[in-house]
Amino acid sequence: MNPFGKTIRLFLVEGSVNGLVTAELSNWTGIGIKVPRIRVKDYQSRSEFQKPGVYILLGKNEDNNDAAYIGEAEIVFARLADHLIHKDFWNEVIFFGSKDRYLNKASVKYLEHRLHDIAIKSGRYAINQNTPTKSELSEAEQAELEEFLSNIKILTATLGHRIFEQIEDTFEQSEKESHAFFCKSTAGANASGKPSTEGFIVFKDSVFLVQEQPSLSESIRVEKAKMINDGTLIPYGDFLKTTRHYTFNSPSRAAAMILGRSASGPIEWKTANGIQLKQFEI
Repeated sequence: MNPFGKTIRLFLVEGSVNGLVTAELSNWTGIGIKVPRIRVKDYQSRSEFQKPGVYILLGKNEDNNDAAYIGEAEIVFARLADHLIHKDFWNEVIFFGSKDRYLNKASVKYLEHRLHDIAIKSGRYAINQNTPTKSELSEAEQAELEEFLSNIKILTATLGHRIFEQIEDTFEQSEKESHAFFCKSTAGANASGKPSTEGFIVFKDSVFLVQEQPSLSESIRVEKAKMINDGTLIPYGDFLKTTRHYTFNSPSRAAAMILGRSASGPIEWKTANGIQLKQFEI
């Protein structure tokens, strides 16, 4: 975790989030721009649109899941104009450029490659594109761009999209073992997890019951079926097992799906010593 605070300045150009939003960090030469697809042409004459940059198209895929396309351009608007014609999944774009002449073709291609790699590893958005080519840069240039990259990650999340944030980033890794919680049953359920900044994470290789009791809500049944369909839950003998960390919006929803019935998460989740989660929330 970064020990230093960050000052972020968001400016709503039209006084509304439905128009162009700029995002800046103190003492940083970069700038982030967020704009709805239907307003891109309205701002094409702005200087930010006429410079090199790296961009993220954001929307939904055919399965209604979050999807993104990451690209680079020497003139951002020219590339976005092409995507307005040839890509229809996106409804919003975030792009990053420099307020000076810091970025060039090689640097934006490096950023494109790195952002694509980070987005794939985070697994939050569907990224349906080939891996971009990585520029050959000096060690010093890469170090500078990695700092630029870290600011892109912060501002993208600030602008509403955690595409570059891995689930592990939402809880303290160093405290994972000492503060892990467990949800078990005599029927064979055996899951581990931890509260996070987004809800409650159930860790990979947790074991869920297959059987569902009448008290289990319909919305949880639907979510469970979706997890099975996308491979998050796979058969494991007479049970189901998670193939990756998965974030639920509450510990109770997580416990209910694991146990196949209505459940109170603060009571069902316990430390290895049997201390209930609710004791840590008081």
